[in-house]
Amino acid sequence: MIEIALNNVSKSYGADLVLTNISFEMHTKDRIGLIGGNGTGKTTIFKIVAGIENADAGDVMIRKGVRVGYLQQIPVYPDEYPVHQVLRAAFSQLDELTYTLRQLEQQMSQLSGEQLAKTLKDYGRLQQEFEEQGGYEVDAQINKVCNGLQITDELRDRSFELLSGGEQTRVILGLMLLQQPDVLLLDEPSNHLDTQTLEWLEEYLRDYQGTVCVISHDRYFLDQIATRIIEVEDGECKAYFGNYSQYTKEKEQQLLEEFAQYQDQQKKIKAMEKAIKDMKDWGNRADNPKFHKRAASMQKRLDKMTRMDRPVLDRQKIHLEFAAGKRSGNDVYSVEDLTFGFGDQPILHKANLTLSYGERVAIVGSNGSGKSTLLKLLLEELEPQSGLIKRGSRVKIGYCQQQVLFANEEFSVLETFRDSYACTAGEARNMLAKFLFYGEDVFKKVEALSGGERSRLRLCQLMQEDINLLVLDEPTNHLDIDSIEMLEDALEGFRGTILFVSHDRYFINRIAKRVLDVVNYRFQEYLGDYDYYRTKKAIQTAQTKQNPALKLDKPQKKVSLSKENRSEQLEQRIIKLEQELLNHPKDSRLQQRLDNLLAAWVEL
Repeated sequence: MIEIALNNVSKSYGADLVLTNISFEMHTKDRIGLIGGNGTGKTTIFKIVAGIENADAGDVMIRKGVRVGYLQQIPVYPDEYPVHQVLRAAFSQLDELTYTLRQLEQQMSQLSGEQLAKTLKDYGRLQQEFEEQGGYEVDAQINKVCNGLQITDELRDRSFELLSGGEQTRVILGLMLLQQPDVLLLDEPSNHLDTQTLEWLEEYLRDYQGTVCVISHDRYFLDQIATRIIEVEDGECKAYFGNYSQYTKEKEQQLLEEFAQYQDQQKKIKAMEKAIKDMKDWGNRADNPKFHKRAASMQKRLDKMTRMDRPVLDRQKIHLEFAAGKRSGNDVYSVEDLTFGFGDQPILHKANLTLSYGERVAIVGSNGSGKSTLLKLLLEELEPQSGLIKRGSRVKIGYCQQQVLFANEEFSVLETFRDSYACTAGEARNMLAKFLFYGEDVFKKVEALSGGERSRLRLCQLMQEDINLLVLDEPTNHLDIDSIEMLEDALEGFRGTILFVSHDRYFINRIAKRVLDVVNYRFQEYLGDYDYYRTKKAIQTAQTKQNPALKLDKPQKKVSLSKENRSEQLEQRIIKLEQELLNHPKDSRLQQRLDNLLAAWVEL
């Protein structure tokens, strides 16, 4: 059954034409992945379907009675509500029914005779309706969704306005799932979710009774849930059956077939054009009008021919190639009994790690487990409380942090690039063009760049550096799928060592040969890609349930310090770093360490 249909939908914002000819259908229990580059109009399609915006032309048909739920990238909800009230709003009709039942119970205690019999009949009918709508399962449903999305009891008691952006997204996603609309529109639902929560969501959506349409750059997520892919490109869209991996194979095959058809047509056109020219020549030489008539007839056939556009096999993407750096020694890093925490909260405890030249190592773990902290410790932006970190000989590091910042945010893109790499303006613009900075884009101030543009600029800088160790913290954040795949191509050709933190499971599968799971303040090693890690971990979890004695012991927490004592410790370290910065004002590592400590002090 068709739930929603779009037919020749177009949409403009001023002079900017975003959608030109969008036509596709959403059927009952469809699992659709809506993909395309940044700015191609995917979110605009969702807003049109949800009734937030109107199409300029075309038709949007929604089956009568269909309820549409829309999770936006930036959730909107009244701030003063506590989280448990936000979630409970999914059952507002049931709550009204409960209120009516309570009132009838009070009335029945004071009625008799025919009035009592009539009220009892009404009460029975409403109670049956309450049961059919799942009234006795409300708390179980809320707990199931909250457990899956890691919305803790403490979080449920907090005011919605006090939540972080990621927490707000999880709560509104929980509300959408509890409302169970007929059509669920999810715009980048995997943002702000750790892997465990994401896998729970995948299973939930696979079993969902309604229709699901998802905008996502997470290819692994699309592989797990999608049964159909709709790609938005150049204002139009095209549908493919299957998940993301099946889409890539089908699209490649279709492009090759279209290109072969295009080449065949071009051969026919050239042959016809040559025949027309030859017949005209023969007609002129022999002064024979028959040849001119045949040429004219053939020209009419040629003019009526529907000419195919040349298929674009390689669209404009980031073209990445790392500079050849001198190799490091075999031992890149050696970490022994590393311990670090903030106050009485341990992050790492007696953790051990070795990293050898040429390895591709992914660091995974739940949010807050210490993945980014490890990178900062290795880069000397933080100091370990105990343990040893030894960097190998001739190691030259290139680092792309999760939130990219530049030394001078007032600089333009061009100035920022030339500040890190000595070259002419023309050479710089040629290199920046490979990262999609064209024309006037190179004069934009870096403070005005989006997250994706910042990542592209930082990667452009890294490509030119003489490095043999790449340290990447969530490198695929803010990048569209095309850009991610070009980054993967470049990383596969990088000759040095790669250590990276990522939630992108598809990216991990393609790049990593070893996975480090940060669990219980230590590192657990898996010699394979993400799928290998996932399989092995599932086996370990099953074994632990059967034999609890196999469970790794957590390190004992240190004696709890008062908030005042912890604050005092941090202040002493801040004062020490501030004094060091007076002697070395241009030392960016010292400044970064100071910023991290100040952030911890403010949070405390």
